[in-house]
Amino acid sequence: MRLLSSRTHLALSLVLGAALLGACGGSADTAPTPLANHMDDMFIASIALDQKQAVVQTQNDWSVAKLENAKAESDYQEMAGSKLAVAKNDHQSAKLQVSSAISNKKSAEASADNTRINAAQVELHNAELGEKAAAAHVKYFVAYRDYLKANLRFTQENMYWRESQYELAKVQLAQKNNISPKGINLAVYPGQEQSRNQRAQKAKAKADTMKQRAAASRDAWLQQQTASDQASGRSSQAADPMSGAH
Repeated sequence: MRLLSSRTHLALSLVLGAALLGACGGSADTAPTPLANHMDDMFIASIALDQKQAVVQTQNDWSVAKLENAKAESDYQEMAGSKLAVAKNDHQSAKLQVSSAISNKKSAEASADNTRINAAQVELHNAELGEKAAAAHVKYFVAYRDYLKANLRFTQENMYWRESQYELAKVQLAQKNNISPKGINLAVYPGQEQSRNQRAQKAKAKADTMKQRAAASRDAWLQQQTASDQASGRSSQAADPMSGAH
């Protein structure tokens, strides 16, 4: 019952993850589905533990992959929700500051007071730099959200690949001990593992590409933010989720 409960949980997690991906545009390829072939642990229960190193290792790898998938899902939810919303709100505030600075500049020009005019010009210049930095920050967060989306997909694929390795390890141990469970075609397990491996590697390559794009967007934002900070004399407190990550 414990094994069945774990697989049911995985299926539910996958459905939730797929829904999250679809909410942001989905994907042209097919989302991963639970494995079609499983061999009950009971068939190898009587085999000595010292023969089960591969089974234990692949089971541990599968457990780690499930934790990684849960973390990826949480990261994507947070970025696609509150964090991106905050960045967009900050950009709207920066645009309002530009509008305010333009009004102040017009008022200063009408006064013919050169001191006010010069101060208003500096204010507008700084506000425009701040708006450009805030806009670049939103683009960075969008790119990072897209990377997290691709990484979530990879962790889903990887989770099932690791499970397929676990299932294959059990089958190989059974074959080594001349165990052939009735109604189970042991020959399909190598192909299942190979297919899941290929899907995981494809998803990993896409996630790596999206991470590079996010890093490029981060560099563009940092350039704009540095210019804004230098002009205003203040250091930005804008969030940088990729800081120290590459």
